[in-house]
Amino acid sequence: MGTLPKLHFLLLISKVLFFSMAQLKPVVAQQLYADSRWIVDGDGRRVKLACVNWPAHLQPLLAEGLSKLPADTISRKIREMGFNCVRLTWALELPMNETLASLTVTQSFQNLGLFESLAGIKSNNPSLINLPLMEAYKSVMTSLRNNQVMVILDNHITTPGWCCSGEDGNGFFGDKYFDPQVWMQGLHKMATMATGFSNVIGMSLRNELRGPRQNVDDWYKYMQQGAESVHAANPDVLVILSGLHYDKVLSFLQNRPVSLSFTKKLVFEMHWYGFTDGEAWQSGNPNDVCKAVSNEVMSQSVFLLEQGYPLFVSEFGADERGTNVNDNRYMNCFMAMAAEFDWDFALWTLQGSYYLRQGVVGMEEFYGLFNYDWSGIRNSSYLRRISVLQLPFQGPGGLQTVAHKVIFHPLTGLCILRRRRPTRLVLGPCIYSEPWSYTPQNALWVMGLPLYLRAIGLGRPVRLGTSPTEPGTKWEMISASEMHLSSKAEDGSTVCLDVNAHNTVMVEACKCLSSESSCDPASQWFRLVDRTRL
Repeated sequence: MGTLPKLHFLLLISKVLFFSMAQLKPVVAQQLYADSRWIVDGDGRRVKLACVNWPAHLQPLLAEGLSKLPADTISRKIREMGFNCVRLTWALELPMNETLASLTVTQSFQNLGLFESLAGIKSNNPSLINLPLMEAYKSVMTSLRNNQVMVILDNHITTPGWCCSGEDGNGFFGDKYFDPQVWMQGLHKMATMATGFSNVIGMSLRNELRGPRQNVDDWYKYMQQGAESVHAANPDVLVILSGLHYDKVLSFLQNRPVSLSFTKKLVFEMHWYGFTDGEAWQSGNPNDVCKAVSNEVMSQSVFLLEQGYPLFVSEFGADERGTNVNDNRYMNCFMAMAAEFDWDFALWTLQGSYYLRQGVVGMEEFYGLFNYDWSGIRNSSYLRRISVLQLPFQGPGGLQTVAHKVIFHPLTGLCILRRRRPTRLVLGPCIYSEPWSYTPQNALWVMGLPLYLRAIGLGRPVRLGTSPTEPGTKWEMISASEMHLSSKAEDGSTVCLDVNAHNTVMVEACKCLSSESSCDPASQWFRLVDRTRL
């Protein structure tokens, strides 16, 4: 946005924030339903879940960060960051181990030797220190409710601690610490407890099933029983089912749907990280890797949207320091798919640090939105980038518009906008994009106006022509990723859309089309995203 005057930029941002808050109006006193692929309210209007994970399943059994800030401050900041929902994790022993759950916060932290954190809790949240752990957990839920934040309760693990390992005994039904009958009792208790909280809109039955025991038949047997147990205890909540292999695989549902006694409450969830595919993003050409991984994600889980089920991407994220090449490249591909399919999501993660993780006191979390001491945002550019996903592109209700496309730039989370004077195109907030159409003749047309995206010459800004027959107005999706928009410019050169340091949309020589791994094409990646609502 460097080409926009400062005052205009500030007005633009304030409008974005206004519309964001309006679109993300919480529904903490309403039930939500599954209606085909959408999550909707009682009037059939889409409610996009724009969530962030807030872990409370580690050994202290208390939501992270309460030694750094008051609970209400954290809850309010979640809303201020544009999220309308928290995926609040819990360990099965919280409801099922009465001895553990009856410990006070003080006793829990003293037993773990976390005296500095306990002192912080006494300072920032003094009302919690003498509460039993379950009551402290409920106090966090109350804080979120008071700040109009919806909650999804996620059974993350059985024994409190870091998740997840294939050999930790918590991975699949029948493992050492995963008795399915105890699990169902725990689900029933938590679902019953949640009836007292109008902001609890969903329950995720189990995080990242994994390990050598996993099999499809037991998945159906126990996940269906768990779903029925939750629904019987609390018919108001959405019931969210995870897949196999660390919540990556749901492909078995293509030919064998679940069988439940209730309707309009079923949601599926998936996880997708850069490390899900090892170091493929760094060692391969990003175009090739994005195509291969996107196809895999599509066949393993995203197909459910086409089958008419909501899909909740309940974990994704990246190292916010920006130094992890694997994460950076994955995130560009993820952003393109997330905008295209407009799925509900929960970002990993909120916390900048942990009380105790894997034996390390105060471990820093580089995927966390907060910085280490929770005094501010770790990476404001990262937060601005993902904010485009917080608003719906599609779905019933809201401000409907004629179906059209926006030209989305995954690297920045922005879209191509038209400036009045001069007739130059820049990147800006997607809610201000003109309605574009991609015609059968491969022209990109501003709908309702005789204006067509046009390449003039190499190294020059794109312009808007007045006829689809002018040179440089035919645009084709090339490369394995199908995110390079390429044209034959007026000067005869073959060019691709690109963006300069000032967010002006340019045409440059197409890059990274070969199989080399050292080249990063992210500045030239664009995705045509469908939009039906403002």
